[in-house]
Amino acid sequence: MKLIVGLGNPGAKYARNRHNIGFMAVEQIAADHDFAPWKGKFQGSLAEGRFGSTRAVLLRPETFMNKSGDSLVAAMRFYKIEPQDVIVFHDELDLAPGKVKFKMGGGHAGHNGLRSIHSHLGADYGRVRLGIGHPGHKDRVAGYVLSDFAKSEADWLDDVLRGISDGAAHLAAGDPAKFMNAVALRVAPPRPSTGTRPPVKAAPAPPPKLQQAQKSEQEPEQHDNRTALQKLIGRFK
Repeated sequence: MKLIVGLGNPGAKYARNRHNIGFMAVEQIAADHDFAPWKGKFQGSLAEGRFGSTRAVLLRPETFMNKSGDSLVAAMRFYKIEPQDVIVFHDELDLAPGKVKFKMGGGHAGHNGLRSIHSHLGADYGRVRLGIGHPGHKDRVAGYVLSDFAKSEADWLDDVLRGISDGAAHLAAGDPAKFMNAVALRVAPPRPSTGTRPPVKAAPAPPPKLQQAQKSEQEPEQHDNRTALQKLIGRFK
């Protein structure tokens, strides 16, 4: 079983914030893969379902970001899930908007949700980093992550969320490479190959009789300048 956690803040006020892209990811997965309805549990919202034979639990901690670990650990204890079977979706300032990266272990880089999870589990869990870009200065970070995605960002955001959903079964099966490939096919689909024009095939040679006829048509008619007597003599040679 996998515990797939999306980080964010609860309430309509924060629903479209950049900081809530983790919530958006697990919500897309639940909708596309026919998970059971969300229900309140473990200081959060939870939905159960399957990817084929792999059972999974989706969790949105509703403790606010800096207490995300409290909800996550409660769910882990109930389902008896180990840290290596936990995957966390979260926003990432150090990746360009639309970029997605998977990693196992590592630091929390100052992210309050990851910091809380680290305090309970340590670093040995999986995380999917969802790029939202950086506002350019550290003093603007708080306002930036708590602001809504712009309308101009709707297209890439939709591609990312659908790509995540496309690859979720691979992620649950422990194949992050196939997961990343599924995301890439949505975010940056391969361009149709222009290739090169095929060589022009030579027209088939005409039959010998036709060739002779064509040759005869093309050759200019030759005039016989012999006298009548010379022609007669020629017939008896």
